[in-house]
Amino acid sequence: MIEFVAKAKLPSKYVDFDVHVFLHNKQEHLVLVKGDISQGDIVLTRIHSECLTGDGLFSLRCDCGPQLKFAMKAIAKKQAGMIIYLRQEGRGIGLVEKIKAYELQDQGTDTYEANIQLGHEPDNRNYEMLEDVFKYFNVKSIDLMTNNPQKISAIEKAGVLINARIPIKTGQNLHNKSYLKTKKDKFHHL
Repeated sequence: MIEFVAKAKLPSKYVDFDVHVFLHNKQEHLVLVKGDISQGDIVLTRIHSECLTGDGLFSLRCDCGPQLKFAMKAIAKKQAGMIIYLRQEGRGIGLVEKIKAYELQDQGTDTYEANIQLGHEPDNRNYEMLEDVFKYFNVKSIDLMTNNPQKISAIEKAGVLINARIPIKTGQNLHNKSYLKTKKDKFHHL
């Protein structure tokens, strides 16, 4: 179960959101909402896992920051939607372990194998809280901005209809070419 904690206005570079904070298993998560999404309409949605290096430090090692920016711009254009921002740094292994994985990647290991070498699952993220979030906001049908089949499965398991999948093709650069290939080949991203 999730626990609602707080709500406030969050103006951003792209659109003004209402930010909602929830607790799930003692972990804080955010839901950014634009417009009235509880009317039964199809809601433009992004499920985004925290990436301090990409979202906050603008790292070119991944495509996380550009994906978040893409979602914010799409919601701004539509003037409605939600971003569920899950505090699951480094595919759920945490910031310190993520930097250790970076170190292994600097030595030639891909992100999938680096997590395994550190004693983690390749992707340790958990999406069980999504069902409660969608119920809280009375969201039953979404247009989902993702390339990740694991997120699609989690949303379907939560009982939410995915009306359309909106691919995100942004953030490719020379520094993350092998990372994106690993996401496609080993994590089966679309």
